[in-house]
Amino acid sequence: MNIAIIGYGKMGKAIEKIAKIRNHQISFFSNKSPCNISFKNTDVAVEFSRPDSAFKNIKICIENKIPIVCGTTGWLDKFNLVKDICKKKNGTFLYSSNFSIGMNIFYEINHKLSKLLFPYSINYEIKIEEIHHKKKIDRPSGTALFLAKNIINNKMKKTWVLDKKKTKDEILIVSKRFDKVPGIHRVLYQSKIENIEIEHKAHNREGFAIGAIIAAEWIQNKKGIFSMKEVLGI
Repeated sequence: MNIAIIGYGKMGKAIEKIAKIRNHQISFFSNKSPCNISFKNTDVAVEFSRPDSAFKNIKICIENKIPIVCGTTGWLDKFNLVKDICKKKNGTFLYSSNFSIGMNIFYEINHKLSKLLFPYSINYEIKIEEIHHKKKIDRPSGTALFLAKNIINNKMKKTWVLDKKKTKDEILIVSKRFDKVPGIHRVLYQSKIENIEIEHKAHNREGFAIGAIIAAEWIQNKKGIFSMKEVLGI
């Protein structure tokens, strides 16, 4: 499989390494929107760029009939527009806020936990803590927002707030930035009688890169809009 890597930072380099281990070829690298690059020898694009360029990159790939896997966060205000473009062009698009296989299973655990606790939700305070490296642009992380969304969809809380005092109907998201931290996410359900805490800790970027390449392999010969739920069958 010939893979284009759009966004050749630390994640892009990790994706290149895993792609080659899995016997794939790299058709091109780009740190800018690939407007003038030929997609002739490209089977799929993997996009890990910046929030301000992700939409343009995705649009260019879909319009050139290149399946695209995107892991950039912080641009989701345009997600419905991407869905419309993908449907109109009969394209292939897969998005995840986190490609770690462990984290996607963690999503399901959190979803199930909040669903089971819903009848007793008035008794529980909920806090999500996310810790990342200082260069991460978006705050809170896309992963933390996805975790909060699952809880809100299960009607356990109504909304979320970032780093400030909250009400009973809100999820507190605490966002921290330190040097050399690939990513830590904790969800705490706290009541007067007990605490339930789940945590996912990434040791390096390899887990994200492996998941992204598995997703790129999976979407070959498919049309539509997908997530890691379909890739992993969860």
